[in-house]
Amino acid sequence: MGGNLVSKTKGDRVIWGIVIILTLVSLLVVYSSTGSLAYKYSRSTESYLFKQFGFIILGVLIIYFAHLVNYTIYSRVASILFVASVFLLIYTYFFGVRLNEGTRWIKLPVINMTFQTSDMAKLALFMYMSRQLSRKQNVIKDFKKGFLPIIIPVGIICLLIAPSNLSTALLIGGTSILIMFIGRVSTKHILLTIGIMLIPVIILFTVAVSTYDKKEHKAEAVPAIFSVGRVPTWIGRIQTFMYSNKEDVNEKLYQINQAKIAIAKGSWLGLGPGNSQARNFLPHSYSDFIFAIILEEYGLLGGTFMVFIYLLFLYRCIRLYRKCPYAFGAFLALALSFMLVIQAIANMGVNVNIFPNTGVTLPLVSMGGSSFLFTCLSIGIILSVARNVEQMESPLSPEGGTRIQAD
Repeated sequence: MGGNLVSKTKGDRVIWGIVIILTLVSLLVVYSSTGSLAYKYSRSTESYLFKQFGFIILGVLIIYFAHLVNYTIYSRVASILFVASVFLLIYTYFFGVRLNEGTRWIKLPVINMTFQTSDMAKLALFMYMSRQLSRKQNVIKDFKKGFLPIIIPVGIICLLIAPSNLSTALLIGGTSILIMFIGRVSTKHILLTIGIMLIPVIILFTVAVSTYDKKEHKAEAVPAIFSVGRVPTWIGRIQTFMYSNKEDVNEKLYQINQAKIAIAKGSWLGLGPGNSQARNFLPHSYSDFIFAIILEEYGLLGGTFMVFIYLLFLYRCIRLYRKCPYAFGAFLALALSFMLVIQAIANMGVNVNIFPNTGVTLPLVSMGGSSFLFTCLSIGIILSVARNVEQMESPLSPEGGTRIQAD
């Protein structure tokens, strides 16, 4: 039976190898970093190891079955998934589970598991974007016929996610702009979009600077107009990022300082597997700040290896984009790969204090949850495109496989 499964496993072998490497790293680092979490809930670290192993098994099965589906099917269900994700985001905003003042999750009945609807929304959006880009290539330079049908769905998803998770909305917006540029959307339309996106960002930075007392090293009261929702939290994170080099004992700097300590202790070669000390002090060391644990235990060498793995994954997907003969498959593989790699860069950037705290996880490495499973689904879809390209290039078939137009 095992040989039969292997024989049915197609697609890019390098991407499959990357999945195996990242999941093995995940097992090692999650087991190492869940000590304080286990103590908090009076559980053993082994229970979290087995839980992560279960997520990995489920995730690999999702990748396997998703890669067996002809990628053209994803084009046909893209519109349905997009509409469904819009309704789920609206439901989440009003009735979702609240955590840290943000409404990001809904609780699934029976299995009692929280589900982050933004994970489904960004996957559905990029599937829908890829479909629209492939169908609109003949009129892609036209504002009404080419640009609006693409930018409106992006705007809807970003506006629905932003109130509870601004960082994810910005990552989705940035990735979408990159895909539109590659998809031949007019440069002036893209620049217009960037200009509109920058307006609220500039306003937030301006308020953050103007409400911070540099002499006293503390934040002042935010004007009432900016005291709605999570806006004060966003302003606080910007202030923490901009002024974190000050001698400040503010709790907002605690995560950043602990991450810096972990990185400094790791030096070049690290303290070795399981020897992290920061895991006992660093909040969310098993998810948001897992890269800091990697740097502490495996050093700069281990951190560089992780960066290389994600860049290799991006390179293989760009190679797939160039080889895929049909627009939908090419855009789909590229969009999903950019989404995952940009998320990885954002997570690693936060850990080394290059970016403000975002709360995004490290794909395939952070402790399992809905984000982990949707990452697996995205990789499965990419491998579906790779499998189809592989069939078309196969010398065993005179036609190189079945070519189904996805548009």
